[in-house]
Amino acid sequence: MDFNVKKLASDAGVFFTRAVQFTEEKLGQAEKTELDAHFENLLARADCTKNWTEKIFRQTEVLLQPNPSARIEEFLYEKLDRKIPSRTTNGELLGQYMLDAAKDFGPGSPYGSTLIKVGECQRRLGGAEREFMQTSAINFLTPLRNFLEGDWRTISKERRLLENRRLDLDACKARLKKAKAAEAKAAAVPNFQETRPRNYVLSASASALWSEEVDKAEHELRVAQTEFDRQAEVTRLLLEGISSTHVNHLRCLHEFVEAQAIYYNQCNQYMMDLQKELGSSDGDVYPNAFTVNPTPSSASPSTAATLPVVPIAGAVSTSAPEADTLKIEEVQPPATGTRKAKVLYDYDAADTSEMSLLADELITVYTVPGMDPDWLIGERGNQKGKVPVTYLELLS
Repeated sequence: MDFNVKKLASDAGVFFTRAVQFTEEKLGQAEKTELDAHFENLLARADCTKNWTEKIFRQTEVLLQPNPSARIEEFLYEKLDRKIPSRTTNGELLGQYMLDAAKDFGPGSPYGSTLIKVGECQRRLGGAEREFMQTSAINFLTPLRNFLEGDWRTISKERRLLENRRLDLDACKARLKKAKAAEAKAAAVPNFQETRPRNYVLSASASALWSEEVDKAEHELRVAQTEFDRQAEVTRLLLEGISSTHVNHLRCLHEFVEAQAIYYNQCNQYMMDLQKELGSSDGDVYPNAFTVNPTPSSASPSTAATLPVVPIAGAVSTSAPEADTLKIEEVQPPATGTRKAKVLYDYDAADTSEMSLLADELITVYTVPGMDPDWLIGERGNQKGKVPVTYLELLS
């Protein structure tokens, strides 16, 4: 083993000098070379980029893989440079359980056939989730990881080297300042009345020695200044490259949003198809159980037509303006045939003729001649008022 004692001693001396300079700066006993304002802004921007990129990266990992154990396993596989094994998504696992249950319950039974349909849909949802996770990992997580583990490590290394060069530069400045002070003191005119003759030679010799020390310190300062300027330029170029990093991350962010949009659109389409399939096959057994009512304007008049009708004196027109003049307090429920309805969404009454609704509550409903088919009369205890059909699921 090539063990260079001189180099080891030299490195130890440099380290000790830097430690002394750093300590004196912290104690306010030494001057510190300040970087220019533009350089400081670049440093602050780089630190901000690193911090937020790290947070976004970690939270995206949580979004794509909520299971911490699975994330640790994937991390270990990456560090060992081994292929991550394929993992079944929760949706695929749920779908498989439903399909297996349908086999035991009987595929021909209503429950079994519905389990098959829902299970297949869950498997498709799980497949879409898997594709979204893979696409996001490649197009979004990988570039962020490459920045944190590649570019940022290079920037951090050069910044540490720049800090060492600055400490060396400031130490040389302090050494030169001390040498000049000692030289000036040695070159001062002696007091012939108080100084013995033998000290004149010593004083002249010390002045010459300090002169050499000043020359040496000035040379070291020039070398240190050159190395500091060179390292500052290298670090500045790397920091200015953060702008290119932002452009790259912006492109990756667009790709991530596009992947999310595709994934959620697929999920919505799969669920809409499942609702239609269940509604068409089970509508006779469970009426209105799978009816989609997105807006009040899409309500079907046939819903109101199946409700009991209460004749009201003076109600002679079915137009909406005249229906608004209906006196709710005069409306009486039919003796028999009223229907129960479950409220699907919250609804705030627009005026005193309407009744506010709370999701999941049960109310009694019926219709009267002259009412808009999109509305019913609803009752809840002593409260009575018009309610929109599309906010209800008729139960009986």
